[in-house]
Amino acid sequence: MNLDTQTRTVVEQTTRNTIGDAFHRTAMQYPDKLALEYQGRSWCYQALDAAVNRVANHLLASGLQKGDRVAAYGKNSDAYLILWLACTRSGLIHVPVNFSLTERELVYVLTQSGARALFADDSLKAFVEEVGDQLDLFIQGSLHSDNAEGRDDILQLANGGGSDQAPEVELSEQDVVQILYTSGTTSDPKGAMHTHRSLMAEYFSCLYHLDIKPEDRSLAALPLYHSAQMHVFTMPSLLVGAYSYLLDTPTPDAILQLLKAKHLNSFFAPPTVWIALLHHDDFVEAELQHLTKLYYGASIMPEPIVKELGERLPDSGLYNCYGQSEIAPLATVLSPAEHQDRPASCGRPVINVETRIVDPATGQECAPGEQGELVHRSPQLMVGYWDKPTETAESFNGGWFHSGDLGYRDEQGYIWIVDRIKDIVNTGGVLVASRDVEEALYTYPGIDEVAVIGVPDDKWIEAIAAVVVLKQDADPDAEALISHARANLAPFKVPKQVHFVQQLPKNSSGKLLKRNLRQQFSTSA
Repeated sequence: MNLDTQTRTVVEQTTRNTIGDAFHRTAMQYPDKLALEYQGRSWCYQALDAAVNRVANHLLASGLQKGDRVAAYGKNSDAYLILWLACTRSGLIHVPVNFSLTERELVYVLTQSGARALFADDSLKAFVEEVGDQLDLFIQGSLHSDNAEGRDDILQLANGGGSDQAPEVELSEQDVVQILYTSGTTSDPKGAMHTHRSLMAEYFSCLYHLDIKPEDRSLAALPLYHSAQMHVFTMPSLLVGAYSYLLDTPTPDAILQLLKAKHLNSFFAPPTVWIALLHHDDFVEAELQHLTKLYYGASIMPEPIVKELGERLPDSGLYNCYGQSEIAPLATVLSPAEHQDRPASCGRPVINVETRIVDPATGQECAPGEQGELVHRSPQLMVGYWDKPTETAESFNGGWFHSGDLGYRDEQGYIWIVDRIKDIVNTGGVLVASRDVEEALYTYPGIDEVAVIGVPDDKWIEAIAAVVVLKQDADPDAEALISHARANLAPFKVPKQVHFVQQLPKNSSGKLLKRNLRQQFSTSA
């Protein structure tokens, strides 16, 4: 039976499932439950829902229109999250901006996305002013400020007297709601466009596979501009009525203090942060017994660190989360029960993801145990890169999204990540995964952190170099480290160079920046 246009419109709006709709349903179910806390400010679900509507209505009343891009340039805060949720209600497209970007990178993201509004932390105001003459912004406001100086301030609007009813905007699940910029390791970053549909599909996968429950008490310490913290943990937690504490500066001291003081049971961090916590003097197992869900991802976790975490917190469950921004970002999960037999695997594809391993050259599917590139099909995938049709077509070549990750699948269907394809070292014509070398070096007693890279070499094409951070009071003995490597690795995998450094370069979400190391030690080689 055909429906008339008016009836079809009513049905579509009544049955739609946008992110704003989903959060409102949770707020109605848990109106008085504590949803969010940040620096002494707390929000119950009903109050947070009303605050989101006030901000959404103000943005539209200010002259912004559906589809306009709204950039958020700040650290974790309640205001940051409110602005994001307000965009989901108003039809605006949220553009999270890495607060560690250089001037050129900041200008690139804002101009490439065509942002019409920018809301920033006061601590970043000077950076915005430096590039102000290069930008064409309709609104320039603050996220949370003690003195808004007449500017639009998200926190003041959230607590203001504006309408707390949902704005009347025609929305669709197919609307783009966020542009997530990739890290841009080899070129300018690309903006992955995500719709309500792609993110809602991913939230379901997270809830199903990561055991996120209404009674959870989570620490959100990694930046919300990063897709893992926002879309794998914080948003799924909010959609089931759980509690989240937001931390803006994730130092080991602050993380451990909050985990203990707030009796938090759930925490996600990349391997670099877990390593720092394990080696911290205040990591006392008896004080962390309430921490039952340990999530890790963003980069490959060394197997010795997985083992140490399991031994020191034996009553906790370890979850390995693998993916990338283009898939919203969760693609596979290794559950706690699966860690015992295969701790180095990244698990199996989540319920909304189909994954194959293919030969990068031919596109043919690889047999179990054979290495190839991971490619995906999924409703979680982006709908393309913002204003980059060529790059979009390349990424979806052959009807599958190409991840750029090298891995293999075993006979039981578990996936093992070998390396990023760009991080493979071609030494003497033999391809070596940096992870293989790192795993062996992490068993050396004096190592705190290590990164293995390839540097240009006349004889070997690329020489394997180990960049090492030692534990306190450990002896910087390169020969002893190389001897250890010879005892645990094939000869062609043994590092030709060892460089001792005070710390490894990481971005604000704790992800190791190997490109910086390649630049540094290729120049000095």
